[in-house]
Amino acid sequence: MAEALFLGLDVGTSGVKAILVSPTGAVEGAATAPLSMDMPRPGWAEQDPEAWWQASGAAIRGLLAQRAAAHVAAVGISGQMHSSVFLDRAGAVIRPALLWCDGRTTAECREIVAKAGGEARLRDLVCNPALEGFTLPKVLWLRNQEPAAFARLATVLLAKDFVRLRLTGTLATEPSDASGTLMFDPARLGWSSELLDAVGLPLSLLPPVRGSSEVLGRVTAQGAALTGLATGTPVVGGGADNACGAAGVGAISPGEAVASWGTSGTVLAPTAEPRVDPTLRAHTFCHILPGIWYVMGVVLSAGGAFAWYREQIARDLAAADQPEDRLVEEAASVPPGAEGVTFLPYLQGERTPHRDASLRAAFVGLSLAHTRAHLTRAVLEGVCFALRDCVTILQELGMAPSYLLLTGGGAKSPFIRRLQADVYGLPVTTVNREEGPAYGAALLAAVGAGAFPDLPSAVRGTLARAPLIDADAGAHREYQRLYQRYRACLSAARFP
Repeated sequence: MAEALFLGLDVGTSGVKAILVSPTGAVEGAATAPLSMDMPRPGWAEQDPEAWWQASGAAIRGLLAQRAAAHVAAVGISGQMHSSVFLDRAGAVIRPALLWCDGRTTAECREIVAKAGGEARLRDLVCNPALEGFTLPKVLWLRNQEPAAFARLATVLLAKDFVRLRLTGTLATEPSDASGTLMFDPARLGWSSELLDAVGLPLSLLPPVRGSSEVLGRVTAQGAALTGLATGTPVVGGGADNACGAAGVGAISPGEAVASWGTSGTVLAPTAEPRVDPTLRAHTFCHILPGIWYVMGVVLSAGGAFAWYREQIARDLAAADQPEDRLVEEAASVPPGAEGVTFLPYLQGERTPHRDASLRAAFVGLSLAHTRAHLTRAVLEGVCFALRDCVTILQELGMAPSYLLLTGGGAKSPFIRRLQADVYGLPVTTVNREEGPAYGAALLAAVGAGAFPDLPSAVRGTLARAPLIDADAGAHREYQRLYQRYRACLSAARFP
């Protein structure tokens, strides 16, 4: 194993990332391939699954070109949760995938609650509410709105499992991703036949569920031709992006908590039992470590809100080096509260705590005196306030973290790290790896290949944490006031 490398692949929304990790945890190479998202109507979001596969091949080829003699001992795959891949009996894609941030299925969510026998019964069956982003409402939408396509449907897969199917020919998923379909019972670790029967769907649509670090298949000749990997390379189960991202910063034990800024934003806390929020504001999913679950709040537009803002409001910076850094510098020049400007980051509706796909983003409090710097600061603060809602829920559930691990876009900037500490009123820290879910997937590959006996050993052997950044007491008091202002502005995001 001394010369072996482990490949972690993350099938995200804006791109596919591939990394190579050594047995000591060092990142020996990284490559990305971009993806685009189609939005046929407001609130809708789609991608072509074959584009995921082509981008995966491009990212892996680019990675291996950096290390021509690399011996890849195993592959782990992470990916965006919930996004529905509809396949026919020949394994061909029927239509573009409906993504995790797609909000077209409100009617189907109501249908699920009614057929399940009410929300309390749904909570008992699958530990989660019926939300537009989950997979089951998307399957019912296909049945209700595109019956000809539904008549061809033989298999429903998630993003990373589709890529593994193309890479190995193996049809499977694992508990962390299955948990986000609304068809899997995280407490009982199996597909909910009772809920499937209630909504009139056959169990045969769903793949077998196996282990996250278990070898589920090996690279086929066709997979090798597209990626450059050796035929026969083992590929493990992998995990959902949030679970792999948490593992990638070491958040696998009860008492830990991690705040992540990807396209979406999450606050995730592992637990030794499947704890469920009684009001279903947060989600309960399986972790990638057996015997561990997590409670998670989800903000649909976090890094995505900042990316939208940069592309639409700061186009003059498009040709500049590191335009995000330039915007953050502008934001830092403005006092807390952006001199009265508040941003509600609900560009695609919201999950936690509102569970409302119809919410929309808004700037509140604008005047002629405000500049782009004020708007930029308001966007960053708005994302932090939305994530603060998630932290508050953990505290109300008795899972109050003593500090937060940061990962993703919110971990890269000293200003945003400090902003999060002051808004949450908690110390924050980062780890010595910034590769996110791809790193967690690589650790699973290392476990599957036998380089580590289990995931905790892999985490201990590869990750180190930076010193804590404490919250400033005075700044936190000010942000408490501003957080209440943010919450009072919610009506601006609701439309008749």
